[in-house]
Amino acid sequence: MNKRALLSAAAAITTLIAFGCGQKSLDNAAQAESRMAPMFEVDPFWPKPLPNHWILGATIGLAVDSRDHVFIVHRRDTFDERTEIGAATDPVKADCCTPAPNILEFDPQGNLVNHWGGPGEGYTWPSSNHGITVDHKDNVWIGGNGPRDSHILKFTRDGKFLAQYGRPDSDTDSNSKENFGSVAEISFDPSANEAYVADGYRNKRVAVLDADTGALKRYWGAYGNVPDDTDLGPFVPGSEPAQQFRNPVHCAQPSNDGLVYVCDRVNNRLQVFKTDGTFVREIFVKPNSLGDGSVWDIAFSPDAEQKYIYLADGTNRKIYVIERETLETLTNFGDGGRNPGQFFAVHSIAVDSKGNIYTVETYEGKRLQKFVYKGIGPVTVMDQGTPWPADKK
Repeated sequence: MNKRALLSAAAAITTLIAFGCGQKSLDNAAQAESRMAPMFEVDPFWPKPLPNHWILGATIGLAVDSRDHVFIVHRRDTFDERTEIGAATDPVKADCCTPAPNILEFDPQGNLVNHWGGPGEGYTWPSSNHGITVDHKDNVWIGGNGPRDSHILKFTRDGKFLAQYGRPDSDTDSNSKENFGSVAEISFDPSANEAYVADGYRNKRVAVLDADTGALKRYWGAYGNVPDDTDLGPFVPGSEPAQQFRNPVHCAQPSNDGLVYVCDRVNNRLQVFKTDGTFVREIFVKPNSLGDGSVWDIAFSPDAEQKYIYLADGTNRKIYVIERETLETLTNFGDGGRNPGQFFAVHSIAVDSKGNIYTVETYEGKRLQKFVYKGIGPVTVMDQGTPWPADKK
């Protein structure tokens, strides 16, 4: 073959390669355009400012009730006295600020409409309150993840004490029939009138209770195994999946179609079970995450099919949008930071009847945010970053 023929052949091959690469890019773009997902924008003006120079501490629980009222619980002992709560010191050092009451209730417009919580007659407030959920009868449940918090509290939505399940300050293990091991969160199956307990920071199980009496009905560990409290040591990326949960078991959320989704936070996985504890499947999210892990909390979209899972990742500071049927991650939003729409340890997540997302942040995050549902749209990038309002960009 002469030189001219060689050059012609090379040019033809280059053209084919370029065409192939170009076609692949077009195919990828078309695939991205064909993928649809719920879209959100942060509302930087929600909620409205708190009264009385109140501020939030580590905010570690979030729930939405039947009226789309938003409840949060935070810790009043997680402040730097010198720099944050000068108005609460003795002697008073400054005009601001003071810790807000433990539980705050907001209406859909972001107005503070009620507040309560803390120690009271007839019950023991957890040493480290953790998680808040409103059940199908509009009762409010909280747990506690302190080293001796072995009980659950139940109140009316106005803060009247109803019941205490488990004995405070008790020894426990993951096969206990009476007490709990530092509960992270409680969720509910209205059709069965059952409460699902992510039990949690000391124990390594899901526990299912009668929602009226608090009686233990059943429990299980990872993969449906009998729970075992053996110390598994730190999580190691790339290792064989652990056959038990690591602490904390951070959520246990039933779906409308008879499945239960369990946040195994430090193992970076979301496990799916039938309501009797039979293991179904799992997904790993950011599987190389170390420290506090990636799977912190979930909420479902409010449609009857609960088509989407919204997963809060406090370590990587994102919300993942996951198609529930396939467990495929469609996109994510959020980023690390302190501006609206960014996160510092996003801890809990909830959704109202209109599809809006609410989040709270622990550690130094100490806040509540709202992300407005903007409908279903095409996914153009996997990592959306800060979901700033379109008209403000």
